[in-house]
Amino acid sequence: MNKNIWGISSISAAVVLLAATGCSDGAGGEVEPSEDDPIQVVATIAQIGEPLERIGGDFVEVKTIMGPGVDPHLYEASQSDLQTISNADVIFYNGLHLEAQMSDVFANVDVPALAIGEEVAESELLDDEEDASATDPHIWFDVNMWQQAIDAAVEQLKEIAPSEADYFEQNKQDYFAELDELYTFSVEKLGEIPEEQRILVTAHDAFQYFGRMNNIEVVGLQGLSTEDEVGISDIQSTIDTIVEKQVPAVFVESSVNDSSIQAVIEGAGEAGVDIELGGTLYSDAMGEAGTEEGTYIGMYRHNVETIYDALMNGGGQD
Repeated sequence: MNKNIWGISSISAAVVLLAATGCSDGAGGEVEPSEDDPIQVVATIAQIGEPLERIGGDFVEVKTIMGPGVDPHLYEASQSDLQTISNADVIFYNGLHLEAQMSDVFANVDVPALAIGEEVAESELLDDEEDASATDPHIWFDVNMWQQAIDAAVEQLKEIAPSEADYFEQNKQDYFAELDELYTFSVEKLGEIPEEQRILVTAHDAFQYFGRMNNIEVVGLQGLSTEDEVGISDIQSTIDTIVEKQVPAVFVESSVNDSSIQAVIEGAGEAGVDIELGGTLYSDAMGEAGTEEGTYIGMYRHNVETIYDALMNGGGQD
């Protein structure tokens, strides 16, 4: 594989200097790695990076910028991130305004960058209920839509390393078979919850695709982005929903401050409704690498089981 080293322009003086000096040999020429080097892949979020590690095998080296507990809506690229990006062969990011603070980086980078979330069928995308011009970026919560997005990334890998196209395709098909099983598990498991109890209350509005796929009503305190402010009216309307529908539990998210959910629990208590904390869900970030929750499938299964336990049994988790 002939691997090119790219630079970044028009971002900052430091990045321009990096592009000019960080990717050259001592004599001023470009470094040319051997054909056996893996494809250098940069992913913004682990929901992209971890599946591509599995599919790409030894033919890719994936670096994920945003780790556990990191909010992609608010994340700003560091100087080390910019250096990582400048040394990449390809960048995969979600797009749909998820990585909002990195838009200038992607607009000015010379490395091929693909917004895989923008490769799914437009007819399947959901709009913001309060702003029709905004699209919900949390498409990884619909397993079938995420297959479309990952497929677009795999096609890009095939273009970079056509000699390994069959390998990538077979690994993708094997992985997608596991995603099909995940889809069935999720729909059947959550389908056991009585319909009137299928109400998911979370810190921000990240679970609409999840709700549509699993036939669950979703209430998010914040909007699609965690940049949105939570007002007293948002908290009160959520409390009203909980009281009206006798929702047994609400959920916090690993990458979002839990203060608004705690305010809902307290407010519901004052209204005479004893509501429990159902547990922590993974929304915009996955778990620690090396754990089940650090994989896309493991993260998704954790969410399904946590929601099931809290809504089906009326119990909560710490």
